[in-house]
Amino acid sequence: MQADLIIRNATIVDGSGKARYEADVAIAGERIAGVGRFEAGDVPSLDARGHVVAPGFIDSHTHDDGYLLAHPDMTPKVSQGITTVVTGNCGISLAPLVRDEVPQPLDLLGPPSLFRFQTFAAWLDALRAAPPAVNVIPLVGHTTLRVAAMADTGRAATDAEIAAMRALMEEALDAGAFGMSTGTFYPPAAHAPTQEIIQVGEPIRARGGLYATHLRDEADHIVPAMQEALDIGRALDCLVVFSHHKLAGEKNHGRSAETLAMMERASAMQPVCLDCHPYPATSTMLRLDRVRIARRTMITWSKGYPQAKGRDFDEVMRELGLSDEETLKALSPAGAIYFLMDEADVRRIMTHRLAMVGSDGLPFDPHPHPRQWGTFTNVLRTLVREQAAMSLEEAVHKMTGFAARNYGLSERGLIQPGYYADLVLFDPDSVSDRATFEAPIQVSQGIQGVWVNGRQVWRDGAAGTERPGRILSPSRKSE
Repeated sequence: MQADLIIRNATIVDGSGKARYEADVAIAGERIAGVGRFEAGDVPSLDARGHVVAPGFIDSHTHDDGYLLAHPDMTPKVSQGITTVVTGNCGISLAPLVRDEVPQPLDLLGPPSLFRFQTFAAWLDALRAAPPAVNVIPLVGHTTLRVAAMADTGRAATDAEIAAMRALMEEALDAGAFGMSTGTFYPPAAHAPTQEIIQVGEPIRARGGLYATHLRDEADHIVPAMQEALDIGRALDCLVVFSHHKLAGEKNHGRSAETLAMMERASAMQPVCLDCHPYPATSTMLRLDRVRIARRTMITWSKGYPQAKGRDFDEVMRELGLSDEETLKALSPAGAIYFLMDEADVRRIMTHRLAMVGSDGLPFDPHPHPRQWGTFTNVLRTLVREQAAMSLEEAVHKMTGFAARNYGLSERGLIQPGYYADLVLFDPDSVSDRATFEAPIQVSQGIQGVWVNGRQVWRDGAAGTERPGRILSPSRKSE
């Protein structure tokens, strides 16, 4: 057998959810050449005794659209075992949009200088010309299309504007977008009625694709918001991905039992899944409604009052001697981490059979949520090793094989001969996140090696110089 590397004596957790087993993994070029026991020879080998080899993790929810171009090493991701990222979530994608000034929430993706792609294809071409260390599953954002097609986004779109957005949607799908995302929680997409979203997304029905949504409401009115998403999915005949599923605010703690039961019922009639992360706090732009229902709010950045970065909102409010509304105006535009969720809800959602894992990090935040650097290793530490809320096989399945199936990936997400060699090698007894809310920019521990398309991008705590990432291709209805 021809091979470039043999990882020997590994514990294989293959991404299927099946029980682990001991074997060697041979890599030849960009593929897994074999899984079994191989004789020693001239092929370079790595002894992985006592360590796990799993498929590379798929981050099902990112905002890395611009970060892939600005920081192609992708250290925050490869350092926790991630080999593929899903971009364009929450309705915001880098393309197709050219702007000197970028409105919220699009500014979460990075500085205006990154918004330089008139078409979705142009952004993908830029990534192909300067490949990152990870693979990319791109979505196109409905908010981005609104800003591109509408001079006044504070209302429902006209028929002509919907036609313009639909043309942009068609171009994005033809270029390789896996589907559409919305973020109707935020203006300007909050002004879009359900029918607008269906009409803009109509090309998905013919071509195939998915619909990922940051719901209009994740608090008191989450059930009607979920129903809207399910209705859109049925109208477009596509998978619905409930983004960063959560129940916000103390009065909604415990309601995950209700929302997950709703998803279970829906799953018998249409394809649905969710992504989530293991933290009881979320992060986005600074909003008064979130501040008022959060147990605690930490400022991640502020243009109005930069010295607020990394501090609690209440502390800054006392320092300024202002009301909460006045403090928000003084800090804005700004970003924040909100401690909104109940730990039991987080655990129930994370362990549900429909759950994938997604970091939802904001990579350009000066003081980011620790999920940007630690989501996947946090799951392995807390939910698997410390709490035994799920087995290692179950956790890896959520991060790999289950996600690959939902996104329609061919020959990825499992350890099988002939599959692409997207792999992670880690110590199951010590793998852990180190990023915290106070010190969030820290690489994980226990990740010994990461390979993307057969080339090593992370080795013993340091990123390499290889940039083997690819734009992955969606499966279409005609195929």
